[in-house]
Amino acid sequence: MTDYTRIDAYLESHLDESIAELSRLCAQPSVSAQNWGLVETAEMVAEMLRKRGFQASIHPTGGAPVVFAERKGRSDKTLLFYNHYDVQPPEPIELWESPPFEPTLRGGHLYARGVGDDKSPLVSRLFAIDSLLDQDGELPCTVKFVIEGEEETSSVHLKPFVQNNADLLKADACVWEFGTVDFRDVPIQYLGLRGICYVELSVETANQDVHSGLGGSIFPNAAWRLVWALSTLKGPDERIRIPHYYDHVRPPTAREQALLAELPDPAEEYKTRYGLKGFLKGIQGGQELRLAEVYEPTCTICGLTSGYQGPGSKTVLPAKASAKVDFRLVPDQTPEETLRLLRAHLDEQGFSDVQITFLGGEAPATTDPDDPFVKLVVDAAEAPYGVKMQVVPMVGGSGPNHIFKETLHVPIVTAGTGHPGGQTHAPNENIRIDLYLKAARHIARILKEFGR
Repeated sequence: MTDYTRIDAYLESHLDESIAELSRLCAQPSVSAQNWGLVETAEMVAEMLRKRGFQASIHPTGGAPVVFAERKGRSDKTLLFYNHYDVQPPEPIELWESPPFEPTLRGGHLYARGVGDDKSPLVSRLFAIDSLLDQDGELPCTVKFVIEGEEETSSVHLKPFVQNNADLLKADACVWEFGTVDFRDVPIQYLGLRGICYVELSVETANQDVHSGLGGSIFPNAAWRLVWALSTLKGPDERIRIPHYYDHVRPPTAREQALLAELPDPAEEYKTRYGLKGFLKGIQGGQELRLAEVYEPTCTICGLTSGYQGPGSKTVLPAKASAKVDFRLVPDQTPEETLRLLRAHLDEQGFSDVQITFLGGEAPATTDPDDPFVKLVVDAAEAPYGVKMQVVPMVGGSGPNHIFKETLHVPIVTAGTGHPGGQTHAPNENIRIDLYLKAARHIARILKEFGR
């Protein structure tokens, strides 16, 4: 068994330097939804990799550039890290306790937009690499990074990049962008992601808003039109009413159900954290809640826009209305099929005037829980975290892991810096410094054991 004393000592003694490097990266805005700072951040990330002896290149796409880097190791075995340098918009700014792009240490946490998603997982991996280079002067295996800048906008240009560069990205295994502990501080191994189909539904009934007294009883109202269309998508029983929507849903296997059954009941923690009185469909908790959380497809209204929404009253009949809707997909659903079914359903219901704009999508993908690389990563977590890592077959979120699974045919695991109070995508996004250090120790062990 490898003695990690020197590696751990290096990480502890250089923690402040690594946090300073992370802070510099977080101070650089990189908001893909607003095309803000992406080229600058890609160049910054490439330079951080070159400092560690990586051959780093920046690849233009139809959108944000992709950073690729490689450093040969003692073993030809190759580990690929996937990360992204883009972040969510910081709004609403007024809810931040410190400016989102001025990283601030407070109470053992570092606060900044993108610090948890996904800049600290990236920098903690570089920190782990520093510790290995300090001890051995070389890496135990070949390491590659692919770091994109459009993950927060559905990775629009990643698939063609991966497909066109499959030989460049060839690897034996992949570590995904994130990882977290749960509410007990137990590290969680997520082996899959749900898919997503994100759309905007819009309708226009006139060329301008009109006085509601003039048009209220004789003009079509775009807001009502959209509400009626939305009401056909899902019923009060929470069942999605689009015909054939459930046809390709693959239920969880016995192995996946068994892994979920080993997890603690999250019901009370969810109720406390989110101020909930209960769950949909009368679900109380336990295995029923665990299964519904990730193995049921969804249809979620994420936002509605129409007419006047300012202070006071304005008697207006809206001419336009729109809604953002996401569908979370489970194996074996696809965004393409979802779009086709949605269009057919709206047309059949008499809403051919409701336009669908596809804003992005991903297919679901999972990794075999019995793959040897999964065991290696799970075992490597025990010393840093002081408790055995728990395996979860799939998480409710989405990402482009299916591209890597389908093109590179690699097992994909998670390892990172997250915690339940990390406020990902929300104001006051943060990481815990103690978990940042544990994540770096975990990655160092993964690399060493993989190189064997």
